[in-house]
Amino acid sequence: MIDRAHSRIGFSVRHALVTTVRGAFTEYQSRLYFDGRDPSRSQAEIVLSTASVDTGVEQRDAHLVGRDFLDAAAHPRMRFASTAVRLVGSDVYRMTGDLTIKNITRPVDLELTYIGHVTDPFGYERVGFDGTTTINRSEWGLTYNQRLAEGGAMVSEKIRLQFDIAAIRTLPGN
Repeated sequence: MIDRAHSRIGFSVRHALVTTVRGAFTEYQSRLYFDGRDPSRSQAEIVLSTASVDTGVEQRDAHLVGRDFLDAAAHPRMRFASTAVRLVGSDVYRMTGDLTIKNITRPVDLELTYIGHVTDPFGYERVGFDGTTTINRSEWGLTYNQRLAEGGAMVSEKIRLQFDIAAIRTLPGN
């Protein structure tokens, strides 16, 4: 499972062509299995609460969870479920999976960098990964936008999803 105290599931998006807005989802459930000897046996599922988006700006968060974007009342969850994992470089894995937002499911590829593996003083095994993917938000029905007088859009179509993951076995020795 993901160690929430040491992990972050976030996003970044270009805003008004001149700045980047960053945020994270603070509530989620996860199931992870990593097999370093045979990565194809590895699996991941993360279910995020869409209402838990946090950008540090309350008014923006309310807009993001509202009908213009995530519509958390009608679509309370987003889900990523892996379908394949393979080693593509030294300590770099490609995890292919299905991302569901607003009941639209599309395949995505995550590039995951293996950070390391340790056994902590309490006997728990921990593993760390950093991962990213970039999606086109309109492919998931996230189409709200405003045009700028100078040209371009207020919110970029491209959203970078970021996974800074520390995973821990649920029980020592399992």
